[in-house]
Amino acid sequence: MNDRKSQQLLSSIQNLQSRLHDSDLRIIDCRFELLDPDAGKQAYLDKHIPGAVYADLDTDLAAPIKTSSGRHPLPDVDALAATFRRLGICRDMPVVVYDSSGGAIASRAWWLLRWLGHHNVTLLDGGLQAWQAMNLPLESGQNTVHPGNFIAQPRDEQVLTTEEVVANIVSIAELSLVDARDEARFRGEVEPIDSVAGHIPGTLNLPFTASLNEDGTWRPETALQALWRPVLGQSRDTPWAVMCGSGVTACHLAISGLLAGYAEPRLYVGSWSEWIRDPERPIAMGRS
Repeated sequence: MNDRKSQQLLSSIQNLQSRLHDSDLRIIDCRFELLDPDAGKQAYLDKHIPGAVYADLDTDLAAPIKTSSGRHPLPDVDALAATFRRLGICRDMPVVVYDSSGGAIASRAWWLLRWLGHHNVTLLDGGLQAWQAMNLPLESGQNTVHPGNFIAQPRDEQVLTTEEVVANIVSIAELSLVDARDEARFRGEVEPIDSVAGHIPGTLNLPFTASLNEDGTWRPETALQALWRPVLGQSRDTPWAVMCGSGVTACHLAISGLLAGYAEPRLYVGSWSEWIRDPERPIAMGRS
């Protein structure tokens, strides 16, 4: 992708390589494994893109779990701003986020930065695999950086709450809610992570992996447009929101929709893992 919109959302390997030693650039490694929470940090310590700092999904990009929350609750604004300052992020500083899973985790950092008003953030197209495929340098150990002067300017209108999702069902879906989980989980045929299978009635399904090529890079804009048209229709201004299991890969879906030319969606941060906390909330199975 070479259009202006993609350049505002994605960073190419070549672009990052050319800016690698810029003092005003911050690179964030977001690798994480749900079934082995310590693996991402260890992988970072073993090897990472030079200059990168590490952000942990559970402790940096999410709040502690509560009895009524999903698996990755929205962090407190002040706590998250302090995290971004600790990671050396300053106001208006360009930030590049990456992982080794097609952007599935790094997109959460991308979304959180934008939620707090920092739009100068891009996702590395292809992630660490693409960097390594070009035999580019890596380093090990933990980088230390000077604290940044990040200031949060939260855009609360971008957050969709469970109460609003309930109201949306009652009002016959005025807002299109798109679920990023794979088809089998959405239909309720399997559920390897959460205690209840199925999906929220009226939601649509578009697995986040559909936006990627086999090598983990992003598909061309025309392919993404064709992917989204059956989901959101022709109108680029359709009100919509994204969700998944815990509000992480949903952020990847947000990038995909933006690349396809649609308006910025809201994020149901609690997602499926919060929805099922209350057994009174309705659950659907199958395709619809």
